[in-house]
Amino acid sequence: MVSIMSKVKTLNILNTIINDDCIKVMNEMEEGSVDLIFADPPYNLQLGDALTRPDNSDVSGVYEEWDNFESIAAYDDYTRQWMTAARRVLKDDGAIWVIGSYHNIFRVGYILQDLGFWILNDIIWNKTNPMPNFKGTRFTNAHETLIWAAKNQKSKYTFNYEAMKALNDDIQMRSDWQLALCTGKERLKGKDGNKLHPTQKPESLLYRVIMSSSNVGDVVLDPFFGTGTTGAVAKKLGRHFIGIEKDATYVEGAQKRIDDVVPVENQVCLEYTCKKRQPRIPFGAVIERGLLSPGDILYDANKKHCAAIRSDGTLKSETMEGSIHQVGAAAQNASACNGWVYWYYEDKKRGLVSIDELRKTVREELYPDMA
Repeated sequence: MVSIMSKVKTLNILNTIINDDCIKVMNEMEEGSVDLIFADPPYNLQLGDALTRPDNSDVSGVYEEWDNFESIAAYDDYTRQWMTAARRVLKDDGAIWVIGSYHNIFRVGYILQDLGFWILNDIIWNKTNPMPNFKGTRFTNAHETLIWAAKNQKSKYTFNYEAMKALNDDIQMRSDWQLALCTGKERLKGKDGNKLHPTQKPESLLYRVIMSSSNVGDVVLDPFFGTGTTGAVAKKLGRHFIGIEKDATYVEGAQKRIDDVVPVENQVCLEYTCKKRQPRIPFGAVIERGLLSPGDILYDANKKHCAAIRSDGTLKSETMEGSIHQVGAAAQNASACNGWVYWYYEDKKRGLVSIDELRKTVREELYPDMA
């Protein structure tokens, strides 16, 4: 834990939990100093009377003082204050995630847009083990909503598309996530043996959030740190975290939890493929280096189509001339084509070889530090 001083440098509070009010702390932090914010704010559940099961036993709900507001207007004012402070510390190309339920998420989204954030996605977290609706008066509330937003419309936010696709068995990750509630050994317990925090989020949820929208070494801020799920996952994934939490009991539990996390020693294991980061290589660079020559013939994998290489790096087939992508698309009667993976050249020893291997050769030559 640290005590915030005015305009403290972010570097000095990395990987710490600050036991204080998040609005105050964020207003005292360096402007534009964090890459990603994950916020799990009060939901303003307005539960009122205690919930009971059919056998009259109590349901463990959220009755804590931090979730109680005098009115919707008071909640809106609080939301606007913390979001304004969060926007101030977020880098121009940073992003924010806010999670909520039907009680608050629509107001959260409205205020996000009012403040200039640019909404990128809303994610539905479908709980595979939701709490039943014991009274039978409504549908079982089996999901929560996360809003993912960039600081503004022009922000060059991080999205590790290929990593998320790989995480999902090479299928494009959808905006509905099937994940279980936090239970079992993951759930932190207080000294009385009961759960320490009523709304502890599962690490699987934060894994997707942090993995998808930040990079190794980035700074992830959680202004409602609770039991430290954000910090624990950030540490596992090689990111820095800053946690802000008003409740000292939560801070104590979160600190112990994070201290027990063993970081990955082999940094290579934290790497992942991200094609968008790789420098673009024009096909002409292959020709310039003599890896292929004008007049050489390229084929598709089945040798059904072929095209001749021209001196300017374009291709000419019987029906079409243009780039490797345009001629590849025309050969398949398709709207688009990645020519690098469609075309092959013939090697006397190896047979058909993908021209993408030549692109890799050129890239390694031009950018050896990225190899």
